[in-house]
Amino acid sequence: MCSQSDTAPPDPGQSIVLSVVPLQFYSPQCAFCRQLDPVWHAIGAELRSLGSLVSVGKVDATAHTGLAKEFRVRGYPTIIMVKKDRKHSYQGPRTQDAILDFANRVAGPDVRTLPSQQMFQHLISRHPVMFVYIGASSPLKGNYTAVAKELIVHTNFFSAGRDVLPKDVSVPKLPAVVVFKEGKFLAYSEESDGDLQVWINRERFRSYSKIDSYTLYSMGDTGKMVALALLDDRASLEKSRRYKSLVERVALDHKELYNKDFYFGYMEGDDYVKGLVMGEVQMPSIVVLNLSNDGYFLPPIVMETEQHLLEFLNGVLDNTFECQGGNGMGQRVRRMAYEARNTLTPLFERSPALGCVVLSVPVVAVAVVCYLGCRVKAPEEGEEQEEEQEEVRQEARARIEENPGKSGSNAPKQKSATEKKSD
Repeated sequence: MCSQSDTAPPDPGQSIVLSVVPLQFYSPQCAFCRQLDPVWHAIGAELRSLGSLVSVGKVDATAHTGLAKEFRVRGYPTIIMVKKDRKHSYQGPRTQDAILDFANRVAGPDVRTLPSQQMFQHLISRHPVMFVYIGASSPLKGNYTAVAKELIVHTNFFSAGRDVLPKDVSVPKLPAVVVFKEGKFLAYSEESDGDLQVWINRERFRSYSKIDSYTLYSMGDTGKMVALALLDDRASLEKSRRYKSLVERVALDHKELYNKDFYFGYMEGDDYVKGLVMGEVQMPSIVVLNLSNDGYFLPPIVMETEQHLLEFLNGVLDNTFECQGGNGMGQRVRRMAYEARNTLTPLFERSPALGCVVLSVPVVAVAVVCYLGCRVKAPEEGEEQEEEQEEVRQEARARIEENPGKSGSNAPKQKSATEKKSD
């Protein structure tokens, strides 16, 4: 399979055995798929130029519905790495570097061995975050390998002997799991950090970085909040730079204080946060997101100094500031209405007639359902009344049959024929 043309996919079992294959499932009508297409072609060209064993492929999910169902494709484009009997779904940014890094990481072993200190220095200069198991075989290594198998799509896992690491890397005891990021390292402690997989999933993000909607989605199950500088590239460039620098400074200078509770970063544009807030957001600005419940915190004052930001973060942690938003039923209904309005408003602006047609379809559908419901209910009520009247008549007949004499005495007596003549 190649990235240059869309071919009929081979038998899944054969492709799994022969090679490592990143597959892009797409729809010809999908605009996002068309945006990804030149990136996908560039990825295929670069892999071929490097002589990589990884080959990329494209599958039209609307034509190969069986294969799309087998790979559980729910939207377009979907990128899945097929390696032996495993399928890894890619959830990161749709950029050439990010997808290539994903492909190369998953193509190799889940845990790679570091043979020398030179190799360690080379890799640590390339990877902003990497995890290293240090020591001989142990139950901890078995657990580490199992976690690497689950999270290899997200980060890099290595193992090494103590002699491979620089002398300034000191760990309390061996064996140990250490994360290296941003020129520093942190050792895992089961007593204070809890489950190893939860700890790795939490520490795999940089302390401060550019954040997009894909990254926020991945951060959602870590339990941390996200302090964001929202940048506006259309205006207030100087203020955007100041906010970006302010958040970065707090993230790096106060890492030990806030590392367990916050990620820090910056986001270009306000589309994501506007959808969360369901309204306009002052730009540029600083906001804290609670991804576990779709909540958010807005600063009560303009963030001008580092002290202002520190007080805001402390207020979030000690509940001085109320969390807005959330995922309660009322908020969900409001969000549905907000999204519907945002979808229909541009449509009405471009084509009012088409907008009226689109809006009328659900209204007519609801009216038809109500009408049919009333039509069904009316005959049912008429039938019930007929049944009640029939029951009354049957009861009356039964009483007459049980007391024929009494019923006859109450009836008016008819005159005989002789009496009629005399009259």
